[in-house]
Amino acid sequence: MIYRILFEILMLVLLFFCLRDAWRKGWGEVGMVWAGVIFGWMLEWATIEQLDAYEYGTFILKVGEVPLSIGFGWGVIIYASRLMSDASSLAEWGRPVLDALLAVMIDLGMDVVAIRLGMWDWGRGLDYEYFGVPYPNFWAWFWVVFFFSASSRLLLRLPGWWGRWLAPVGAIVVSTMGVLATNSLAVDVLGPRGLEDVAVGVLLLLATIFVVVQRPRLHVERVPLIGMWVPIAFHLYFLFFGLLVADLWRLPLALLVSVVMLGIGVWLHWPMMTELKGWLVSGRHR
Repeated sequence: MIYRILFEILMLVLLFFCLRDAWRKGWGEVGMVWAGVIFGWMLEWATIEQLDAYEYGTFILKVGEVPLSIGFGWGVIIYASRLMSDASSLAEWGRPVLDALLAVMIDLGMDVVAIRLGMWDWGRGLDYEYFGVPYPNFWAWFWVVFFFSASSRLLLRLPGWWGRWLAPVGAIVVSTMGVLATNSLAVDVLGPRGLEDVAVGVLLLLATIFVVVQRPRLHVERVPLIGMWVPIAFHLYFLFFGLLVADLWRLPLALLVSVVMLGIGVWLHWPMMTELKGWLVSGRHR
């Protein structure tokens, strides 16, 4: 289907611009982008092998059972989230929590539409839990980004060469272990006790409170435009094809969530949009 091909193209374009931005900062940052991509692909493969929770539809570029565009998507989401939190006044030890919440915001508008476009299938039907998406999916999204962000930030503190080159590899290893551990916690401990759904709600609520209580100022430093384009592109793509193809208008609550997530994304990145507007206006007057 054309919308899946467009998704793969979109991921390649976003990856290109993330790599271009990282290139300006040095090889270490380029390595972190690719580490996010590799980690994203590996965790999808490992989760399928560990839990057999879902399967992917037809994509052009695939390695094994996992489309490359999914790995690209993880890489650009993690990178863009880091750009946003690094430019805030939030303490560095708290930034992985903000990164994880920014990623979950994207998935709240994405997964509902993606399963209706046949991109992947949870095998539970379209009426299961969150419009066909198991609630523990959001648990996994939070920990995926949190572990990668936290471990990469910690390893980047190593001096000199060690910090630049060990951090990407170490982040992949530490994050994969952390995600598999939290997956096991959800499935083997929380699941049998009927606490999975409650744990998801408590986790996201506490994380949100944690960030809000610190009252961080955003855009203390300039955020590169790709930090805005990644989340906005995800929101617009899935909202557009959700309405055009997936009949998202038949699910008013899901549609409302998608619109609200887009609205929050625009609000969070408003200074960058103002910058972009100024750049476009000045370009027209040259």
